[in-house]
Amino acid sequence: MSKAKGSRAERELFHKFWEQGFAVCRSAGSGSTTKPAPDLLAGDGEKIFAIECKSIKGTKKYFDVNEIVQLNLFANTFGAEAWLAIRFDKVGWFFIQSNNLEKSKGESLLLSLEYMRKKGFNFEELIGKYRQKKLKGHNR
Repeated sequence: MSKAKGSRAERELFHKFWEQGFAVCRSAGSGSTTKPAPDLLAGDGEKIFAIECKSIKGTKKYFDVNEIVQLNLFANTFGAEAWLAIRFDKVGWFFIQSNNLEKSKGESLLLSLEYMRKKGFNFEELIGKYRQKKLKGHNR
């Protein structure tokens, strides 16, 4: 993902949260520091989300395990829920808690469009506007 495309996706999500009554801040240069920092931090007084954002053309995104470990470290220290937000071009946003990623054949973790359609949440489900019944063990 290009930096410009990634920044656009983060800003899109930033505005979606604000429109729903959440306070949100973006971490400028997240990923360019040795300290854990999510792309977005969003909260509404009840829920706090530490979110790593990705925007992709294809249908699969691989994650380095350390990237997820760093997100979890930040979220646990901050008292937030660790989430991954992935925007598939021409499909839209999906969200999943960081501990629900698939293992790939190698050392990476994987999020595919197919998996996200089954186990992921859309934006309204994430913020609690409505809940779609998901498979056992994957409810927020």
